Amino acid sequence: MTLRERFKQWLDTDPREQIREVPLEIIADEFAIGFAEWLEKLHWEIYYNTAAKELLEIYKKEKEL
Repeated sequence: MTLRERFKQWLDTDPREQIREVPLEIIADEFAIGFAEWLEKLHWEIYYNTAAKELLEIYKKEKEL
C-alpha cells in the first residue's frame, strides 16, 4: 500500500478508528522518508544540471563558439 493510499484510507475511516488503524507516527515516518528521498533526487538533479552547463561553457570556450 502506498503512502497516498494509506492516507486516503485514514481519511475515509471513522475518526475513532483512525488512531488504531493507521497510527500517525507511521504516516509521519513514511512522509519524512519520502520527503528526504525527494530532496536527495532534487539535489542530484541540480548538481548534474549545473555540472552539464559548466561543461558546455568550457566546451564552447575551447572551440571558440
